[in-house]
Amino acid sequence: MTTPALTIAEILEQPAVVPLWPTVGRALGLAESTTYQLAAENRLPIEVIRLGRRRVARTIDLHRFLGLIPQENGAGPGYQPGSSAGNGEGAGYQPAPPVEQSEPTAK
Repeated sequence: MTTPALTIAEILEQPAVVPLWPTVGRALGLAESTTYQLAAENRLPIEVIRLGRRRVARTIDLHRFLGLIPQENGAGPGYQPGSSAGNGEGAGYQPAPPVEQSEPTAK
């Protein structure tokens, strides 16, 4: 039996650090054993933090990897929570408006 992947809304509602399994693994679409195996081999695309026996990751790192936070220039996807979340039709995801680029000025 496979566990369904997390929706964008579920990922964005997470606290500052999240457990390696199920949160990080499900967000990346991985099985539990694969998630722990990649973490043990230091092959996950985000940093894994050890807290005793627990393995966690910073939520901001997960958001960056998944492209859920805007880039420094303001471009990137945007998320607007609302009534459409959870209905399977985009789950509140709205693409960010295009960024206008000005022509470079010669001096």
